[in-house]
Amino acid sequence: MSEPAGVIETDALIVGAGPVGLFQVFELGLLEIKAHIVDSLAYPGGQCIELYPDKPIYDIPAVPVCTGRELTDNLLKQIEPFGATFHLGQEVTEVARREDGRFDVTTSKGTRFISKTIFVAGGVGSFQPRLLRLDGIEKYNDTQLFYRVKSPAQFAGKNLVIVGGGDSALDWSLNFVQDGPNKAESVILIHRRDGFRAAPASVARMRELCDALEMQFIVGQVTGYDEDDGKLNAVKVTGGDGVTRVVPCDSVLVFFGLSPKLGPIAEWGLNLERKQVVVNTETFETNVPGVFAVGDVNTYPGKKKLILSGFHEAALAAFGASPYIFPDKRVLLQYTTTSPKLHKVLGVETPSFDD
Repeated sequence: MSEPAGVIETDALIVGAGPVGLFQVFELGLLEIKAHIVDSLAYPGGQCIELYPDKPIYDIPAVPVCTGRELTDNLLKQIEPFGATFHLGQEVTEVARREDGRFDVTTSKGTRFISKTIFVAGGVGSFQPRLLRLDGIEKYNDTQLFYRVKSPAQFAGKNLVIVGGGDSALDWSLNFVQDGPNKAESVILIHRRDGFRAAPASVARMRELCDALEMQFIVGQVTGYDEDDGKLNAVKVTGGDGVTRVVPCDSVLVFFGLSPKLGPIAEWGLNLERKQVVVNTETFETNVPGVFAVGDVNTYPGKKKLILSGFHEAALAAFGASPYIFPDKRVLLQYTTTSPKLHKVLGVETPSFDD
């Protein structure tokens, strides 16, 4: 029986193109399983690209340090031999089991799939920044009011107000104070209390810079703003003493954290625990046969939200999915170092170990 025109048939559909979703392509590819990837962002990389493209990551095995962008670029290069197809800027909206055991899947852009397996690798869902709640200030979004730093260079030479008490607020404050092409004219950090959720070393460095008069820290909350001729030119900060001070600025960077939203995944009939998907750690399969969950979106006893943990989960999930795709085939563990079959799959030459 032929399928409706325009429907994409695939062995595996990966929901989420972050590092773990990308590595899932690799692990499936080693087992000769082709995959399509759907992601709500317009580009691969997930949190690494959206939240910290230029910040260093130190806990990727055998990679002493890399940025989120470098990690994403290297993963994309690693999966090139497997020819995965990306469907970006859309999210999965409907999933339904077919009579033949496969899944009908539809996205927000109307893309339709029939897939034998589904891999949920969507982090903790789509992220929405917690907003600065002041009437009318949203008109300055992405011109003078920012919730993410995508291009540090645009803040060079500016008078910056940075609001928040977590790692992002402290990291960017320190970044814009230090000498270099992105150095700001001035940096004022505002937090509602004299205590932080950031790394102690960052807090200590911030206080040193304040003592050296290279930046300022104000305890208080942003309660208003001033504008002139269609431009934001100052924020009003009310301290614990009840006094409101006017703080001039060119740009305001707000880091109140991100609110994760699981989105349509919550309607798929998966067992959830605190908005995370419960999995069996032998295969990382969910309670729905043929649906697997890897990375930050899943939960199990001892779960650690680390990229390297997600890589391990992706490997086991690929082996767990194999029986759905090759029901009559025994899948053996092979090593990329020595397997001629895997070398062929990867498009590399089998090395000779002759003297």
